[in-house]
Amino acid sequence: MKTFITILMCLAASFGGFAAQIDFAVNPQKYNAIDTPSVSDLPAPVEIREDTFIELSDVRIHYQVFGEGEKPLILVHGNGGSVNSLKEAASYLGSRFTVYLPESRCHGQSGDPGVITYELMAKDIAEFIEALGLEKPTVIGHSDGAINALTLAAKYPDLPGAVIACGANSRPETFKPYFPFGVAVANIFRPDKLNDLMLTLPQFDGEYLSSITCPAYIVCGEHDIMWLTDTVYIHECVKGSDMAVIKGADHSSYMSHDGRQTYSLAKDWLEKKDLW
Repeated sequence: MKTFITILMCLAASFGGFAAQIDFAVNPQKYNAIDTPSVSDLPAPVEIREDTFIELSDVRIHYQVFGEGEKPLILVHGNGGSVNSLKEAASYLGSRFTVYLPESRCHGQSGDPGVITYELMAKDIAEFIEALGLEKPTVIGHSDGAINALTLAAKYPDLPGAVIACGANSRPETFKPYFPFGVAVANIFRPDKLNDLMLTLPQFDGEYLSSITCPAYIVCGEHDIMWLTDTVYIHECVKGSDMAVIKGADHSSYMSHDGRQTYSLAKDWLEKKDLW
């Protein structure tokens, strides 16, 4: 019965998602469609300034630091990622900020304490911010990193100064590859920690997302692996947030695949918010 209900939920999400994609093609400005972020007139990228570890309450986190700007900024990679995922973005953003690039628990060189959830990864970021004494950092997350950023902002509203969530989803059935194959994988095989994270979480409701109070930018690609309807849902639940759909982009083309675009995307929005 549980599998049947899950399949129905996936079908409903798919039908709604297809309808939104058609609507986007007809009326892109309804979704605040923007062009591919510019890669011209960029600053010179900076080199890694520090490559080290920090001991948190229950996990050792590996991280790198770029730049020496007055304002702090944290980049949070996605599921299966590492410092290499957003290193190019960090090198450009480091020309303006002090950029911190941590690896999530169970990823890269960070420790594996045996359990991973979005709540735990958000707790890790919160402890990271407090341990390093970072004041109101801008937090930019990609994919699962975007979910971590939103979770941080919801559970620890006094810590982030702003959040840019790129390619987040609020529930698993809005992840396009989940149906139909994800359901089969989740129910036939025993998934590892990262697969389980992808196939069964998150489970955000409107009340949870509405607790986010910092400035927030909810972003996705036109051809993202998350349904557009979920990006709209997150945007509508996070009060006062801004939303953008990048025309022609996929899930990673403007993030881990091209850090120059990440820089321009962040700069354009942060300038409007007087946070640059």
